[in-house]
Amino acid sequence: MSEGRIVTEETEEEVPAANGREDAPGPTPAPKSPPRWWLLLGRDRVAAAGAVVLTVVLLVALFGRLLIGDRAQRQDLDASLRAPSLSDGFYGLLGTDVLGRSVLARLIDAAGTTLSVAVPAVLCSLVIGSAIGLWAGYHGGRRESVAMRVADVILSFPSLLIAVVVLYVFSPSALNIVLILAVARIPVYLRTSRAEAAELRSRLFVDAARTFGTPSRQIIHRHILPIALPTLLTVATLDFCFVMLTESSLSFLGIGIQPPDVSWGLMVAQGRQYLQTAWWITVLPGLAIVLTTVSATVLAAWARIATDPAQRWRLTLPRKRRGASAAVPPEMIP
Repeated sequence: MSEGRIVTEETEEEVPAANGREDAPGPTPAPKSPPRWWLLLGRDRVAAAGAVVLTVVLLVALFGRLLIGDRAQRQDLDASLRAPSLSDGFYGLLGTDVLGRSVLARLIDAAGTTLSVAVPAVLCSLVIGSAIGLWAGYHGGRRESVAMRVADVILSFPSLLIAVVVLYVFSPSALNIVLILAVARIPVYLRTSRAEAAELRSRLFVDAARTFGTPSRQIIHRHILPIALPTLLTVATLDFCFVMLTESSLSFLGIGIQPPDVSWGLMVAQGRQYLQTAWWITVLPGLAIVLTTVSATVLAAWARIATDPAQRWRLTLPRKRRGASAAVPPEMIP
């Protein structure tokens, strides 16, 4: 063997030695980047279907009213209680109500009203509760105790009961519903974010940032919030279902959305007396509520696994192997 050459025993090929050293390591393979979220979503058909349903509902809520105009309020007594039919045109596809209004147009209009209540309520409670919880959990002490006692007081009253009492005292409106539900759901995010911050404040990277004189606000914003955010978003997705069902319940009781506005819960309430003769007036908006909440729940369960590095490997397996490999640790997966 000539100097500067190495002959391998397995292949009997000569490969150049690095600087004359026979034990020089080979090139380090590049680390594998985590799969993109849409690839993981595509591997789960149920979660992908839920994402499609939620996307359609969101697009309908945003742009549906621009397409239907005033058809949701347009009355035609000659077309009262017509059953769903393809012969009555596009807006007669899902039938009409007792005043001859298109059920399809009202479903589209109600989607915007329902989401305009549920989404702002969840966002407000998420932002306020998370901010207070991260601040209290990071600093601890008396601040944490006061924040937790306030959360306990709010949680001691059911959200629906608070909304019923307040809306009976004040006039029912979309703004009042948003404010009541936002305040009632703040403790959910406060307790979750407090637990995350209390667990992370003793980590080494937080101690290192504190040692170098980083202000507490920047430590919370740069180091604690990015780790706690996936958990908070998963909770927000589930809480969206609760808020939407609460709004529908309030509208069904007559203290939520008031006519001439329309929501899915109000449509169910208006059509319950025609359930035996015109089932579509009640069943279709109820079905919209069920599909939306189930889709959000399924997507939240998928997001919980996709955002957890210790569980994400389950989504990368072929569908046939997921059930059999549920107990296989990630280091055993090829």
